[in-house]
Amino acid sequence: MIAPGLGASYFAYLTFTFILVVTPGSTTAVVVRNTLEGGRRAGYVTAAGAALANCTIAIACGLGLAVLLAYWPGSVDAIRIGGAAFLAWLGLASLWRAWLQPDGGIRLSTDPGAAAARLHLGAYLGDGLAINLLSPVIISFYLSVVPSFIPAGASRFYYSMLAATHVSMAFFCHSMWATALDAMRRWFVAPWTRRVLQGATGVALIVLASRILL
Repeated sequence: MIAPGLGASYFAYLTFTFILVVTPGSTTAVVVRNTLEGGRRAGYVTAAGAALANCTIAIACGLGLAVLLAYWPGSVDAIRIGGAAFLAWLGLASLWRAWLQPDGGIRLSTDPGAAAARLHLGAYLGDGLAINLLSPVIISFYLSVVPSFIPAGASRFYYSMLAATHVSMAFFCHSMWATALDAMRRWFVAPWTRRVLQGATGVALIVLASRILL
């Protein structure tokens, strides 16, 4: 039960967080690509990896990551550059596969030789985990945005509730992307369509990396 005085603050947080999670970003791009490659289950596992990363960052910030950043301000730039470099690497890898392979390196279960595709779930979990652990956006969200929605006098569990709200909303949104793309996989039977998607994903990830750096 949320006290009446906290209701307006929580509603404002819900609105802001909803806009954040429904806006497609780097995590969405990876969920979409993995769903097309490995099906709905792969998309869900990728979304679960992203949720695990969000939980990790939320706990770290709650336990004092802000204190560490205060003592070492340069760590903010290190996180930003590392996250941008990881996104750029993913983007270049996608462009490379789109350039070299007729299907962009995205294998459907109906393709000949599909057994060679990357279908083990650990890889998809790792994708979701890494893309958010190195995300300056998520770290900044928990360091700067979430505390601004905690009113004076709120209990120490209020931060946990805000974090749980973001994690669950983001997981639900990414899962919906996975569900939708799995239903549309028949649209990507032709190899060239997957090649275009892989190329578009690569461009989007590189643009996101550039925005983070600049």
